Amino acid sequence: MADLERLSAWELERVVLPRLRDPAGDEEVRLPARGESGPLARRLVLSVMQSWGLQPLLEIGELLTAELVANAVRHTGGRTFGLKLHRRPGWLRVEVRDSSRALPCLIVAEPGLTEYGRGLLVVDTLADRWGADLLPRGKAVWFELKVRERS
Repeated sequence: MADLERLSAWELERVVLPRLRDPAGDEEVRLPARGESGPLARRLVLSVMQSWGLQPLLEIGELLTAELVANAVRHTGGRTFGLKLHRRPGWLRVEVRDSSRALPCLIVAEPGLTEYGRGLLVVDTLADRWGADLLPRGKAVWFELKVRERS
């Protein structure tokens, strides 16, 4: 973990991207829970989605990843979080894993009252499916997007 914290965002991207791109792989990469990891996670997800030919979903995938990563960095208190992508026929799944076992809850904030607290509402609106699973050490918050398969 200490090694991750010493790496720059560029170095982290170079190290973890090949592991995420493997569509047969089911590997989670750990990123430090710091502000600059949000843009890094978005770049990683965009790069993987491009390599998998998912260009029509890039904008939504980037936005939803940003929301889940922001929640993990802001609310869980862990030193790292995990990022995992999974591709199966008809679906893309992006997971953000953290050490907290507190499950996220969808809050419907009143318009104009706060700029925070709307992330999961965005996820709920744009994702085809989303949820959270308890893990032995923490949780995974995920979203899934339908993928149109080319015939």
